Amino acid sequence: MTNNQHYSNHPDVDQSDRTISRNLRQTGDADVDLLISTRVRQSPFWHLSVEAGCRLATVYNHMYHPRAYIDPDEGGLDAEYDMLVNEVTLMDVAVERQIRVEGPDAEAFVNYVITRDATEIEPMRGKYAICCNQDGGILNDFVLLRLADDEFWFSIADADLKQWLQGVSVNSDLEVDIDEIDVSPMQVQGPKSPDVMEELIGDVIEDIPYYGLMEATVNDIPVLVSQTGFSGEAGFEIYVRDATTNAEAVWNPVLETVEAHGGAATGISHQRRIAAGIMSLGQDMDDQTSPFQVNLGFQVPDDKDADYIGKTELERQQEVIENGEFPFTHKLVGLKMAGDPIKDYAPDFWIVSDPETGDECGYVTSAWWNPGLETNLALAFVPAAKLQAAIDVPLNDSIYDADVDVEFEVHLPDEYADEAGEPVYATVAKVPFKESVNPSAREQAKIHARDDMND
Repeated sequence: MTNNQHYSNHPDVDQSDRTISRNLRQTGDADVDLLISTRVRQSPFWHLSVEAGCRLATVYNHMYHPRAYIDPDEGGLDAEYDMLVNEVTLMDVAVERQIRVEGPDAEAFVNYVITRDATEIEPMRGKYAICCNQDGGILNDFVLLRLADDEFWFSIADADLKQWLQGVSVNSDLEVDIDEIDVSPMQVQGPKSPDVMEELIGDVIEDIPYYGLMEATVNDIPVLVSQTGFSGEAGFEIYVRDATTNAEAVWNPVLETVEAHGGAATGISHQRRIAAGIMSLGQDMDDQTSPFQVNLGFQVPDDKDADYIGKTELERQQEVIENGEFPFTHKLVGLKMAGDPIKDYAPDFWIVSDPETGDECGYVTSAWWNPGLETNLALAFVPAAKLQAAIDVPLNDSIYDADVDVEFEVHLPDEYADEAGEPVYATVAKVPFKESVNPSAREQAKIHARDDMND
């Protein structure tokens, strides 16, 4: 596939369950510059990230988001990945806007807009959670922080969740205030992150459980610290209060400490998050995606009595799947792919074909080379019917732990293909491809089930 060729939108890929289909035209790298202007917000850390060497950025939540620092001649994104998995890194994630829901009815309101049971979240703890619309589509996935009985922070992914939450509250009888607050997070990630955090705030860091919260200070500036992150590695997030004023006072000592431990500022590692099976909103899922399609079925409880937005439709989908059918055309799976190492962001949703018929049938959403596994890894939507015919488990989260003997072909750009113009073979693999240092809720459930079997 070359950049100057025109491709149709691949109508053979069934997207009949989507109102707006994915744009599957294979346009390739457009080789354009990112325009920096005042219509996109610069976070309190943006200038500091630029000073630290940011060379590549994207727009996320209407803000500029650093994605790469180390020069390609010095190792580029591979070097940033090595630093993450072997040392420690500092990541500017101020694009995770903080939407606060506060008031006497905060718990009841949050419980109505998320699928999980908000009443089970204790103060000074967090949970990974999702909001869905009335059709069961994923509006946002986020870390939900509960600071007090009457105060929650949504640390959001790339979508305008604030407006939706405010819209839901308009005609409700619940007494809540909803707005964005001047708090910006940074992430310290990697195996040496506990050492960095201990130097910054003391050995009390050992008392923070996974998804636990702690009030602390860095350079006498009040911050909120959580043991969370977007990497699959050990790590923490530092939420800087009054960030427009305090950005330098926190960022600079944190970066100095990270550097003293052999690290540096880096971008978010999509190479590592793919290996961990961590999905990216807008890329691997969106508001037309069901949680049951994308390894988030565990976010839909079967014992939550309280009503919540999307409950009727999600429970209907759950019943359909339990009856051996499926309410969607495609299912997200993990693939291990042949081809030359993919070491950069994919500009397109690469097309997936059925090797038995040659018919186009799906598309890759995320892909990257993994040096430890010595293969290209991908998340991809493939036909649910083909999967169901090959396995004896329902098309819910169970499939990600199953041995699925199904092959596909992926049409990679020529720079990655084994042979120009020819697809490479790919096999369905278990997800996560590489377990996280701090397992997700789904991974923990799997581990506990395995331990129970061995007792």
